[in-house]
Amino acid sequence: MINPFKNKKGLGRGLSSLIGDNETKTSNNKIPISSIVPNRNQPRKLFEKESLNELTNSIKERGIIQPLIVRKSVDQDKMFELIAGERRWQAAQAAGMHEVPVLIVDADHLKSLELAIIENVQRRDLNAIEEAESYKNLIDNFGYDQDQVSQFIGKSRSHVSNTLRLLSLPEKLVEMIRSEKISQGHAKILIGLDNSLLLAEKIIKKKLSVRQTENLVRVLKNGSSKKFKSKDSNTIATENALAEIIGMRVVLINKKNNSGTLSIEYKGLDQLDRLINIIKSNY
Repeated sequence: MINPFKNKKGLGRGLSSLIGDNETKTSNNKIPISSIVPNRNQPRKLFEKESLNELTNSIKERGIIQPLIVRKSVDQDKMFELIAGERRWQAAQAAGMHEVPVLIVDADHLKSLELAIIENVQRRDLNAIEEAESYKNLIDNFGYDQDQVSQFIGKSRSHVSNTLRLLSLPEKLVEMIRSEKISQGHAKILIGLDNSLLLAEKIIKKKLSVRQTENLVRVLKNGSSKKFKSKDSNTIATENALAEIIGMRVVLINKKNNSGTLSIEYKGLDQLDRLINIIKSNY
């Protein structure tokens, strides 16, 4: 198997770097479009219809400028498996082309996946879930770890880790991210929350920004942390007795070590003056 990290310099690997490996042979050709089969490891699942139509019109007028990248099919004789350029392939079919320019690469399964991921990542064509699934594929099926994925794609390890964590969200929420109803920025805030799906629906309904979502989650977390256990009957009786004497709301919080706070709620300066006078006259 080709070593994916051989002769690697700097962060990330471009298509030219991968294609130009000494162990990879390439050739330029035009082949029948009917002899191309889809990539079994295509990271990208969704193709925006309007954008695809625009590309189809462009190809009708100017043809395909950048060749598709293919390899000989492993299990279909005289066929080629598409590695990179699926949008161009689909648009070329829609444009009625019979032949397309291709770069034929001598590549194994890992090399094919690398090329497909790099092209999509560099073009920023993948949504967050497709990107996460690509990294997971490299880790689960090709023995990468997160550091190697980070080095390979030229992004930080924290980016790889945070992207992979999106797959831990509820499936319905994952589909919201996949269809871009929820952005990656929103989704990162929801990771690890028990009510993430409800919050996602609120984000969509209220059209909340990422900053507004952060504030909402912060408020909810602070609210939950301020919930106190039910007070015992003695504490409640003391609060009621004091409130009856001074005519104001009293809140007594007694901790396990018998320290705590006693707060008195007054409404207006007249109540504050009366409270001060009560304290002064008794002490």
